[in-house]
Amino acid sequence: MTGLLHLVRHGQTTANVARILDTRPPGAPLTPEGVDQARAFGAARPSVRGTGARPVLLSSVARRAQQTAGHIAEAWGVPTAVVDGVHEVQAGDLEGFNDEDSIAVFQDVVKRWYTGESTAAMPGGESADDLLARYLPAVDAIRTEHLPYGDAYLVSHGAAIRLVGFRLSGVDGAYAHKHHLPNTGEIVLRPVDDGAWELVSWADAPSHLDPMG
Repeated sequence: MTGLLHLVRHGQTTANVARILDTRPPGAPLTPEGVDQARAFGAARPSVRGTGARPVLLSSVARRAQQTAGHIAEAWGVPTAVVDGVHEVQAGDLEGFNDEDSIAVFQDVVKRWYTGESTAAMPGGESADDLLARYLPAVDAIRTEHLPYGDAYLVSHGAAIRLVGFRLSGVDGAYAHKHHLPNTGEIVLRPVDDGAWELVSWADAPSHLDPMG
């Protein structure tokens, strides 16, 4: 039996609270609430600890992802490792802004991705194709190296996780666009035959406050 891939969004950050487009590593730190969310994620899964196959716990290079993984690791008694290529889609010229016009531009590009315009790019930033080109090889490596032995948890970022979940699971684009991830929400995928994936669950939060979910 193979393990599952859990794509986990990081805990709440200071940029999330301020609705700042924060995509360039290292990025903002967790808030106290974000720390609590990460600890709660670990505590809510007591069966992970003490099982025969210890889960693999990974994170992106971003500070918020590493901090989230660190707090989960404390609950589980497992090490963490950083994975290159799985940081948030890069907002380019929109980085650091939180005005409504900038957020609207960001969200419009994301929406276009879910209607098939994968080459649409953030001004001075990345397209869906750019994000997938660096993210999917990391997913493939996790599948090969870790999932034959148990579950893998990858702490990453809201917009990136939703796009990857959409691409790998084949879920409807309108659903993927609408259903944001809350902080420490996760998309869970099961590897199936011929390198494909099956959607197990999509923790959704249709009503969102920050633009990065």
